[in-house]
Amino acid sequence: MQFQPTEDQKAFRETANRFATERLASSYLERASGHTFDRALIKEMGALGLIGADLPEEFGGLNQSSVTSGLIVEEIAYADFNASYVQLLGSLMGGMVAKHASKDIALEWVPKVVSGEAVIGLGLTEPRGGSDAANLILKAEKSGNGWRLNGEKTSMSFASQADAAVVFARTGDPDAGARGVSAFFVDLNQEGIKRTHFDDIGTKPVGRGSVFFDDVFVPAENMMAEQDRAFGTIMAGFDYSRALIGLECLGAAQASVDETWAYVQEREAFGAPLVQYQGVSFPLAEAETQLTMMRQLCYYTLDLRDRGMPHTSQAAMCKWYLPKTACEILHQCLILHGHYGYTTDLPHHQRYNDVLGLQIGDGTAQIQKLVIAREKVGRMALQYDKKAKGASK
Repeated sequence: MQFQPTEDQKAFRETANRFATERLASSYLERASGHTFDRALIKEMGALGLIGADLPEEFGGLNQSSVTSGLIVEEIAYADFNASYVQLLGSLMGGMVAKHASKDIALEWVPKVVSGEAVIGLGLTEPRGGSDAANLILKAEKSGNGWRLNGEKTSMSFASQADAAVVFARTGDPDAGARGVSAFFVDLNQEGIKRTHFDDIGTKPVGRGSVFFDDVFVPAENMMAEQDRAFGTIMAGFDYSRALIGLECLGAAQASVDETWAYVQEREAFGAPLVQYQGVSFPLAEAETQLTMMRQLCYYTLDLRDRGMPHTSQAAMCKWYLPKTACEILHQCLILHGHYGYTTDLPHHQRYNDVLGLQIGDGTAQIQKLVIAREKVGRMALQYDKKAKGASK
């Protein structure tokens, strides 16, 4: 197994680190208070090859490995957790469109994603559904040479900012669960679409919110994958994004641990630097141990993907364990800064709030543990009823 990056991967990591240090780190807290992300910064990342580096060259990507994308995500998240969503969506959604959309759509939109000129969102979650992602009611009805969408998608990242979205809709039997769900590529800048953003406690620049579809026409050629069978096919890409999510959380936690090591060496109490007290140094030593193990899990998962090997279980481990443990580490860093840690001057509370959302979004810990159990013992791990038949990964 490869545990050290190649020279090419080191070059990508160094480029990401330089950009993150020079352009993101110092203004992280300022950006974190707003509900939009600076498009100029997104274009800068695109120009440096830091978005969708893993996407095919045919569509403007650099055909790099999943591990390389992970290295980029970790470096960006170290400086600005919210900025790393651009990399995550670039790889996840760019990959979906490149693989499952028509050639014309892929040739038009994926290069825009890679260059930072466009952001593609994911329209999956609905108000009544949550983790029961296959229980969709947003309706797609046949209309001439296309479909008309009616309904709401919620909890969508970049809801008010995305230029387009992959929208999952019910085209078949409402009682069929995942069967009967199709996916459509939808330009979000058209009549009949309204968008909102939520006032979240974290990840504000990501602009999570709702998108409402009122009789929105989508051409037939914008359907992705197979009609009524898109859910399972396209959702397989989430094994990739779950490992990247782990590295997002890890980058943020590592930043606070590094800052806390520096602080406890400088700060004195009872005539000695804080770091000399085991009650201070031991929690940080534990955090370093956890971060090292979690980093290996994430890159092991991405390496499995690069080798074309199964990695669903490992990806689920990344998704439930990393956000939870990163929050615990961030909380400890805040406490070790004493009264000063409780102010908004330091980034620890902001990182905590940003990472916290990923204990909920993109699949809760309970869902991920079901995935791991199912991979181990099969469908016996799920309750066998109508809902279980349509349950997602």
